[in-house]
Amino acid sequence: MSVKNSFWGFFLCLVLSSWTSAFAQAPSGGDPGHAAQANPQKIVVVLAMHGEPPNDFPKDEFARFFALHARLHYAEGGDEDLHRRYADLDAQIRGWPRTAENDPFYAASQLMAEQLRETTGLEVEVGFNEFCGPTVEQAIDKAVARKAEVIIVVTPMMTPGGIHAEFQIPATVRQARKKHPGVSIRYAWPFDLSEVAQFLAKRIHQESQEGN
Repeated sequence: MSVKNSFWGFFLCLVLSSWTSAFAQAPSGGDPGHAAQANPQKIVVVLAMHGEPPNDFPKDEFARFFALHARLHYAEGGDEDLHRRYADLDAQIRGWPRTAENDPFYAASQLMAEQLRETTGLEVEVGFNEFCGPTVEQAIDKAVARKAEVIIVVTPMMTPGGIHAEFQIPATVRQARKKHPGVSIRYAWPFDLSEVAQFLAKRIHQESQEGN
């Protein structure tokens, strides 16, 4: 699949727009790949994706998962057994084997990671906010295991106010900093909305030209 002509290719461009601020110590005019070569520290990227449930996971089990989620979300507290049952189901869903057929989003996320590796020359780990493993926290742990000195967490989720990009991922990053105090863990977000608009305008222009 051609990244240039795919929607994921568009997302990749948006991700790369954040690298200037992420590599604040890079030489003026340098690109991300050049920054990685110039900086002696080992940098590993964690690509934080949303995550989707596999389409072949048992539907009754998935319905039970959401019922437990609602009970825990809307009820105050919740007993220990309820939390355990929810955690067990969450682990089952996240650990379900993934293919391009049962989870196209997972496959596309791996494709994006590969393109990011080729574009930046950096190692990339993929983590998911929900429904899929590894979690973003586990992806950060894997980056640490790769002897990363700097970990840059980035996501294609662009719009401010979203629970994942604005609240959950930063919370995960804060916990990871406490867990790994010797590693610099940065979150390359938010995006400059004027740059997002420019990318959107470029894609709109391409689409309008194809229709002529």
